[in-house]
Amino acid sequence: MLSEIRDRLPYEHTVYFGDTARVPYGVRDLAEVRWFAFEIIRYLIGMDVKLVVIACNTATAAALKAAQRTFGVPIVGVIEPGARAAVQETLDRRVGVLATESTVESGAYRRAVHNLDAGVEVYEQAAPRFVPLIERGIVDGPELEKVARGYLDPLKERGVDAVILGCTHYPLISTPINRILGPEVRLISSAGQTALEVGRILSRRGYLRRPRSPEDEGQPMFVCSADPEEFAALGSRFLEEEIEAAIPTAVL
Repeated sequence: MLSEIRDRLPYEHTVYFGDTARVPYGVRDLAEVRWFAFEIIRYLIGMDVKLVVIACNTATAAALKAAQRTFGVPIVGVIEPGARAAVQETLDRRVGVLATESTVESGAYRRAVHNLDAGVEVYEQAAPRFVPLIERGIVDGPELEKVARGYLDPLKERGVDAVILGCTHYPLISTPINRILGPEVRLISSAGQTALEVGRILSRRGYLRRPRSPEDEGQPMFVCSADPEEFAALGSRFLEEEIEAAIPTAVL
């Protein structure tokens, strides 16, 4: 997500908050996740940000609407952009959703897809074992493939032709997922669509940063709620860039 935003909006300064002390969110109660999201949003607003992206599917499902009603800055989630992309990509009007247990239980993707096209069939599949495997660095191989087939075979049986990767971890295993589902099934990540929405909102509000020169690129800042070295190691893999330092915070 951050990589897409920085690619499309290279002059914007960014603050990335990794709640490493309390992940994974996908197995937590949605009310608890909502509380966490509100704490983080308040922290970011205290840093004078002009827009917040809830770059987590579970947190989007739990907190987006309430946060938009509560806070004065624009807040963007990742579910609606992903749903919109899936509706645009599916030809057979059968969409699969791979997500955490909490996201599936919320029904957020089903509602988002049906708000766009009530005729699209949506098949949701919780995949709770993916995140622990990915965070252990297992992103391919026999162990992952066995787990993945258990989640993906039911979607194949439903004849889906587009599958939403409904967790920000899942793009890291898109290669084995694509191999199992087959090339005729489109994998949908919300990152690109969300980045486009961020750009549109900033532009409409006159918030886009104007650089002093073409070399005046935006700078990223990384904040985490646990061990900064552990965050930097894991975050570098997820963000596909080297994180030299992260700022730990205990304010939450």
